[in-house]
Amino acid sequence: METVQNGTIKKHTLSLLVSNKPGVLIRISLVFARRGYNIDSLVVSPSQDPAFSVMNIVATGDSQTLDQILKQLNKLVDVLHARDRTGEDIIERELAIIKLRCTPEVRTDILQIARAFSCDVVDLSDKSVTFQISGKTEKLDTANKVFEPFGIMEMVRTGKLLMARGEEATA
Repeated sequence: METVQNGTIKKHTLSLLVSNKPGVLIRISLVFARRGYNIDSLVVSPSQDPAFSVMNIVATGDSQTLDQILKQLNKLVDVLHARDRTGEDIIERELAIIKLRCTPEVRTDILQIARAFSCDVVDLSDKSVTFQISGKTEKLDTANKVFEPFGIMEMVRTGKLLMARGEEATA
């Protein structure tokens, strides 16, 4: 986390309930772009009502700018509700699929490490192994660092999924 004179630059986790129709995503991303705020990850999924979608956005920037972005988002016609969930007690998970170089000499080591991270093997060949791993962002970041020396061929991550605990609606 970088600190600046007037605030702190950090990752913010946002949840939005939006209309499920064309053009909504571009209007939301333009609000961030106009303020110079970087979107680190964005996940859109259907809600229980097919007329709406839930968006989970992780963005990096200062809190003051984020407050302005949230006000602008909540004014958009297609945004029913936008909320900053940073620091709240929420359920959050990411999913990653990681393909590693895997020669027979290191296969046992790689599989033991994967077991320690509760990874599921989804593909195994003579020269590679592919895992699925889920958990908090920090767990996936750590797994990435541990697997790096073996040679990561590819990695794809979903971005952060989040849900409010208990009876509370997420977005």
